[in-house]
Amino acid sequence: MLTNSSSRYGIISISLHWLVALSIYSLFALGYWMVDLTYYSNWYRTAPYWHKSVGILLFGVVMLRLLWRYSSITPAPLKSHSLVEKRLAKLTHTLLYLLMLLIMLSGYLISTADGRPISVFGWFDVPGFGELFPQQADRAGIVHKYLAYVVIALSLLHALAALKHHFIDKDFTLKRMFGRSAR
Repeated sequence: MLTNSSSRYGIISISLHWLVALSIYSLFALGYWMVDLTYYSNWYRTAPYWHKSVGILLFGVVMLRLLWRYSSITPAPLKSHSLVEKRLAKLTHTLLYLLMLLIMLSGYLISTADGRPISVFGWFDVPGFGELFPQQADRAGIVHKYLAYVVIALSLLHALAALKHHFIDKDFTLKRMFGRSAR
């Protein structure tokens, strides 16, 4: 099934979920590795280029995911979920989206502080507006770094909750994110 139903996620939602998750973890690993590169490393220019390009494309995917999320049916929470679990799930999802957008915005501010555009794999350029506030690249860099750690921690908590539902509660929460129906 391509679209969501009241009991399961469709291929579009599932694909967007896992594409974003894979991209976030890949960008985190690349970013963590590239900050220690020296000028003489072969990857000194290549790693940031890939990080920025994938980051810009991820922004588009997250926007598409948000549009899809708010324009399509969302499967109802399972009846076995407590009110606290439902509220925590909603809060976690909201925070994950907000943090991802703030990370991408701060990455943009780092990359365009010098006024140069961001080239996305040579396909197109995202214009830069230069330094909008003092020490923009440094300040945005701090925000970018620490929010990346927070989003990884929060996403791990999200994954642990899914595993708790699967192995302890033995419900369909995790299975639904792989296309199975709760019914």
